[in-house]
Amino acid sequence: MTETIERTVPASPSRVWELWTTPEGISRWWAPKGFRTDVSRLDLRAGGELVYTMTAVAAEQVAFMEQNGMPLATESRKRFTEVTEPSRLGYRSVIDFVPDHEPYEQLTQVELEAVEGGTRVQMVVEPLHDEVWTQRLLAGRANELDNLIVLVASE
Repeated sequence: MTETIERTVPASPSRVWELWTTPEGISRWWAPKGFRTDVSRLDLRAGGELVYTMTAVAAEQVAFMEQNGMPLATESRKRFTEVTEPSRLGYRSVIDFVPDHEPYEQLTQVELEAVEGGTRVQMVVEPLHDEVWTQRLLAGRANELDNLIVLVASE
């Protein structure tokens, strides 16, 4: 069963799209709290790939990663399933960072719609392999959107 996260971002759909689909934009807000994102590859087309490194930089996140036997920096990959500028983006994330679990893919679909006050962002997220990891994913995605709102509000 999919989960949906929705926020209104105080910016135009084209600005939200730019922040979501460029290395410079992604690096400014994508990382969950306490992490940094460095984009190494972005091929923005259906079938194209986003490759980035997520690095734990805050003490709490560093401790969590170490306690769970996870590296502080991990390279992540997403394969785009849909790219319709500036309204829809879909991607499959490779979930290969869960200890003692075989890698698999997880689908996220993003819809951007102009509304009064900015852009309604709706993320439809496929669950991960269990409820604990699904809740971690949802918390991370919600944090990303909150970061995006703070970023555009400060511009």
